[in-house]
Amino acid sequence: MRLMLLMSSALVLVMSGTSFAQEWTEFVSREDRFTITFPGQPTITETTWTSQFSAILPARIYSGTQGSGRYSVTVVDYNPIERLLTERSRSLPALDLAVHAYGPGYWKTDVRSAVVYAMSKFLARDAKVTSVLANFSDLVAGLLVELTNNDQSRTFASMYMHENRLVITEATVPKDSPPPLIFQQSLGWLDEDGTTKLRYQLIYYNDPDAPKPPIQGR
Repeated sequence: MRLMLLMSSALVLVMSGTSFAQEWTEFVSREDRFTITFPGQPTITETTWTSQFSAILPARIYSGTQGSGRYSVTVVDYNPIERLLTERSRSLPALDLAVHAYGPGYWKTDVRSAVVYAMSKFLARDAKVTSVLANFSDLVAGLLVELTNNDQSRTFASMYMHENRLVITEATVPKDSPPPLIFQQSLGWLDEDGTTKLRYQLIYYNDPDAPKPPIQGR
């Protein structure tokens, strides 16, 4: 009887493990041109993001949970930044331009600094920073940060710029849980039609004045 009980418990664990694995699927956002392995279908929230130079930009948050873990991808569209900051520079008096450095070309600085600015948001949290690293996702340059929160849960985040879109992934898992590698390492990029995965031959830096590197394959 005891053996049957143990076998039943083991069967439940196996079935639970199978269910756990099946919930992780590749999610594709054609609108925001990325793919990632996500726990189920994420909830999508429309929001805004304030850039380093105070431009209000459209953004989406893709969020979901797996057990006690929380996962999200935030995508900020920086494509309006040139128009927004150029229009602002035309409306400011010369003295304001000198003091605040909102000249016609400063939208490029906002684009170039977007990843570092996103990182600064994590560094400002009430948490212990345990790691900050440079990284690449399919040769798109970015940054990684790991935090230990006050409740001893851990947050793993990454941030990249691709085609003027700031992409921030964030996963928070309980204390002593393994790093969420299935989520962290699965981020990929789509072409302008949002239908084909891209991988570059050279490192991709999202700079307004830099040519795009050649694509290795589609």
